[in-house]
Amino acid sequence: MVRGLWTAASGMVAQQLNVDTISNNLANVNTTGYKKETTHFKSLLYANLEGPEIPNIQAPASMQVGHGVRALPNSRNYTMGILQATENATDLAIEGKGFFAVQKADQETYTRDGSFRIALVDGGTYALVTADGDPVLSTEDESIIIGTDVPINKVIFGGDGSLYYMDPDTNTRMDIAKIKIVQFSNTEGLEAIGSNLFIETPASGEPLLEGETEGLKLSNVRAGYLEGSNVQIAEEMVKLIVAQRAYELNSTAIKTVDTMMQQANDLKRS
Repeated sequence: MVRGLWTAASGMVAQQLNVDTISNNLANVNTTGYKKETTHFKSLLYANLEGPEIPNIQAPASMQVGHGVRALPNSRNYTMGILQATENATDLAIEGKGFFAVQKADQETYTRDGSFRIALVDGGTYALVTADGDPVLSTEDESIIIGTDVPINKVIFGGDGSLYYMDPDTNTRMDIAKIKIVQFSNTEGLEAIGSNLFIETPASGEPLLEGETEGLKLSNVRAGYLEGSNVQIAEEMVKLIVAQRAYELNSTAIKTVDTMMQQANDLKRS
């Protein structure tokens, strides 16, 4: 009967992790560019309680009993969220599979959150940065710097991620830089590090630069829009109710096994 305790306990632990994942999804329902996660499970080893009565014959499977469940690593759904108009020219949304490249401390990170700003740096120049102040990278793997001679309110973001302005004297296009947008062979392999940022892993493969990698379908950058979270509240609430019910049933199973063990002990005393 002790097996039943551990089996039900494994179910409670697994469902607690499931609830944690669902709660995190709901907490990020309004987080720009957030991608919902799903917890998966697998059954644990089975014990053979009784084999075939006659060896070496074709017989149905032996009597087996499982040892519970274990949660597997979460999977992340990278489907695109709804684009939300902001009327802010530096807010950018990606239509496609691309990620913006952002320099975070000493490593290159990637995000779908295009909440960018043009901030004054070094007292004399401007740079395109994230809401946290991290530099957005160009295709040259450098911070995107905008000189003080460029009128900030005249900077235009092109659909290919380019930044430019129109020279007022000659009415010609003056290119500033191009935002580095990358894709991955296996997006599921990316590792989330918080702040809407991801880093590459051996599972994700190296970043593939759009425009220079053959076979990639180019993304489109929409200025004045942000990509919303792809969390569906109704779906998550249903999953939460199911997880809570499963947790409750496993708890009931533990109480039932405990009662049975007490009854067995009472029989020994009588």
